[in-house]
Amino acid sequence: MADDDLSIPAAAAEAIQEQLHAVAEQTVAAIVVEVPSYADAFSGEMGRTIENAVQLALGGFLVLASSAGEGDASTPIQPALDGAYALGRGEARSGRSMDALLGAYRVGARVAWRHMADSGVRAGLTAEQLARFAELVFAYIDQLSAASVAGHSDELATSGRVKERYRERLADQLLGGAAPHELDAAAVRADWTPPRTLTAVVVPEARVRGALASLDPRTLRSTGEVPGSASSGELVALLVPDAEGRSRPALMRSLAEAEAVVGPARPWDEVDDSYARVLRAVQLGLTADGSEPVDTENRLADLVLRADEGALADLRAQALAPLADLGDSAREKLTETLRSWLLHHGRREAIAAHLFVHPQTVRYRMGQLRDLYGKRLEDPKTVLELTLALGVR
Repeated sequence: MADDDLSIPAAAAEAIQEQLHAVAEQTVAAIVVEVPSYADAFSGEMGRTIENAVQLALGGFLVLASSAGEGDASTPIQPALDGAYALGRGEARSGRSMDALLGAYRVGARVAWRHMADSGVRAGLTAEQLARFAELVFAYIDQLSAASVAGHSDELATSGRVKERYRERLADQLLGGAAPHELDAAAVRADWTPPRTLTAVVVPEARVRGALASLDPRTLRSTGEVPGSASSGELVALLVPDAEGRSRPALMRSLAEAEAVVGPARPWDEVDDSYARVLRAVQLGLTADGSEPVDTENRLADLVLRADEGALADLRAQALAPLADLGDSAREKLTETLRSWLLHHGRREAIAAHLFVHPQTVRYRMGQLRDLYGKRLEDPKTVLELTLALGVR
């Protein structure tokens, strides 16, 4: 039988056309019952709009099905496909998956086919024509479904990129110390719920992907250049939510092998303070021990003592001036003994164990130091200055 014989005769198409309004109403009613998530969406004015859209789509299909030689699944019905594509994008914007929409298409195809087939039989369609008609109906629904899936995917990809850009901009504003009202507005635009705290973390760019995979998904990434690094542009700043208190050890474990420098937790809109601490650690060249990240909370003494390197150098020179005329070897031994004496509060046995020497050696060296410093070793101000001077190697 030729293709002309398998197309829908004009009289049958006209009979089916007359029933399209009723078919559209029954299709929407069936979808509301069988796809509960659309019960509210299809009510009232929206329901009537969708009925009209279904009727137009089915009408377009009839044009396709009754056109001799053109009734195949590859023939584009562009207005209907455009509508299905837009419907898929709308589902994504509403935060819904494609499950409900594809379910609605299946219900709609079944209901529409049942009623249109009844009309076709009454109009005298042959079995071959009905079979061809069924094939076209379900191929048409497949086309609409595919168009909606494409729309849904495109919307997610587009909205995902837009959201990512908004969140990167929010991170940059946070690190730049923007005003609270600006940060609140930026968080709303980024669809990001502010946490209690944020912790600034700096990692090499090559480690960002691995770090993000193990961190809270709300973590923000800044696009700004991290200043003070040895190789400009190689470090990336991340802002990790709610990693304070008992959660901090877990943060440190998740950053193992990431070569990270971790700041203190701060209220989310004051994370620029945490970032400043991290930058100071980077500028001072504080490095991790082995695979562990640099926890600035454990390096506070280093950060304080090295806040002004020039002043620290001058303090060290003044505090150790009595040792200046000694030879290198003697000066080094007495300096280490003095440092240990300060650390162990003068306990000779502890000093000897620390330096791996005999207690009598400690006694001898301390005698030398007392000769050089005199009563200044009993002066609290001198002891404080020596402690600060020898606190950083």
